[in-house]
Amino acid sequence: MSHTVGVRQAQKQKTRQAFLDAALELLEEQSLSSLGLREVARVVGVAPTAFYRHFHSTADLGVALVDEALGSLHPMVGPTVSAAGGSDERIARAVQLIEHHVRAHPAHIRFIARERHGGVQSVRTAIRDQLALFAAEVRTELAKDPETADWDDDDLLMLAHLYVDQMIATASLFLEGLEAQEAQEAQEAQEAQEEPDASEAERERVTQVAVRRLRLISLGCRHWRD
Repeated sequence: MSHTVGVRQAQKQKTRQAFLDAALELLEEQSLSSLGLREVARVVGVAPTAFYRHFHSTADLGVALVDEALGSLHPMVGPTVSAAGGSDERIARAVQLIEHHVRAHPAHIRFIARERHGGVQSVRTAIRDQLALFAAEVRTELAKDPETADWDDDDLLMLAHLYVDQMIATASLFLEGLEAQEAQEAQEAQEAQEEPDASEAERERVTQVAVRRLRLISLGCRHWRD
């Protein structure tokens, strides 16, 4: 009996993931507010009624996508923003983490960027809550840093939000660079001609911009006076 239950549970999880993957694919071309469950069910290859065994609505599915897109990053926040190695190493780790995540999950990042200010309130709230959790985790690490250990909680949280906001901006820059690279590769394939590869130069440019901005925040906090 337990084996049968386990197989059913695995199949249920597989179907749920298929809905998430199908929705993410469809959302490359449209917003969540315009996405229909029948459309998602058709891509998965199941009856529309099967959708409700996994999600209450497309908004509920969108909230699940937010968790999938951002939830996996939480265990990495502590090691990334810890004071180990000094501020320059912290900045380098943060930029590297963001670049890796954007390259590994570009569709998720596009979804977050679009729906952060989109028309589905529950999804906007889910994104806001995830970012607030990131800020709280960064604040915990900042409280361990000798440079900010004596700051009060409000100032620590303000600084944490500055870092999180800049990380979101950096993710957008890396995403723009990745999209430009994909467009260039598509054009080269279509025209069958050799052109200089500008992707590495663009990646380096975005990295330098991100590092300079995070350094500016870091330098500012050293001279902060309440």
